[in-house]
Amino acid sequence: MDIRVGCGYDVHALAEGLQLVLCGVKVPHTKGCVAHSDGDVAIHAICDALLGALALGDIGKLFPDSDAKYKGIDSTILLKEVVDVVVSKGYSVSNIDCTIAMQRPKLRPYIDTMRERIAEVVGIDVDRVSVKATTTEHLGFEGREEGVSANAVVLLIKA
Repeated sequence: MDIRVGCGYDVHALAEGLQLVLCGVKVPHTKGCVAHSDGDVAIHAICDALLGALALGDIGKLFPDSDAKYKGIDSTILLKEVVDVVVSKGYSVSNIDCTIAMQRPKLRPYIDTMRERIAEVVGIDVDRVSVKATTTEHLGFEGREEGVSANAVVLLIKA
């Protein structure tokens, strides 16, 4: 059996007055991610994990922030394109595990919706998508509410 594992990591600064989007879900908050796209740090980490599993580089290689067509783009569109690349290489996504680190807001109320959205975009059952949230106990840039980070791990199986 040909399997591949990939891991991804992304960080975005937070700023007042911007929309916070995580896993394709708008989360009410006073701050949002500073980014060329919609700044969905979790989806960006998942994209990097998928691309990394196949040694295809990272999200910036496929969707450079120097390209105006990606300005403000919904990151679920980018994720769908990455999944299409994975499928074109003969693989399917077995499961996704993503952890988001930020001090506020509490993400627990949004986790199920986030899992459902990722599953829908990727085309897998929701029980194959894990989204977790953690604080950093007021330590580091996440704890000071200056930014948010996300880690993701994926398993791909040769179709």
